[in-house]
Amino acid sequence: MTRLGIVVPAFRPDVDRLEAYLRELVTELDPAALRLELDDPTAATVEAVAAIEVPGLEVNTVPYRRGKGAAVTAGFEALSTDRLAFADADGSTPAPEMARVVGALDDIDLAVGSRRHPDAEVVGHQTFARRFLGDGFAWLARRLLAADLYDYQCGAKAIRAEAWATVRDHLYEPGFAWDVELVAMAAALECRVREVPIEWEDQPGSTVEPVSTALDLGAALLTARHRAKRLQDSRLHGAIAARREETALVDRTPEERGGHGQ
Repeated sequence: MTRLGIVVPAFRPDVDRLEAYLRELVTELDPAALRLELDDPTAATVEAVAAIEVPGLEVNTVPYRRGKGAAVTAGFEALSTDRLAFADADGSTPAPEMARVVGALDDIDLAVGSRRHPDAEVVGHQTFARRFLGDGFAWLARRLLAADLYDYQCGAKAIRAEAWATVRDHLYEPGFAWDVELVAMAAALECRVREVPIEWEDQPGSTVEPVSTALDLGAALLTARHRAKRLQDSRLHGAIAARREETALVDRTPEERGGHGQ
């Protein structure tokens, strides 16, 4: 029998929406562990989150903004379940759709929720800028990475614990770029990756600034390609890596993980 652990990274969340979503996740997926990774909260947010009564909820509060990737990594490292998943705190991925993503792990290593797959359904409408930049990033990523997907950035992914143990030492990006790095490293390490088309609900109030985030993601994509090629024994990328000193997220001190925007 499998045991599921879910991590929900949150930065200045709408607490009412968050509480409703956490309840839906518990009802739909019955996780063995549910962990909220809360970054840089206001005093009011801390008080409101402390009042949430959701069975099994564990809250890890950090007084600075680590970034999504650092938060999810910390959450995964704290869990001991054989399946790990994360979902964005705004509830854009409905709990039943999250269950479909997790269910795909029956015969793969990494399940990637997808808003851009032809069989996906988007409820609501992103701004033109976000949609255009997101589509452009996915187009470029398909041409640079071994994983041929429609959507690399959707905040709904699940991974087997043994696959996490394989990729964890190769993840460096603390912010939103962590998603694409996770996919890139998993594919480079020959994990079985599958895209799961989902129904996705666009939520207002995103903390993502489209243009600056797109530039950061573009740079991160090239870095992820380099790291993936290095894992695939590229001499060129190995030589480049030898000139750099990097520390994986799992090996950084709490101070080194903090203060990373996004």
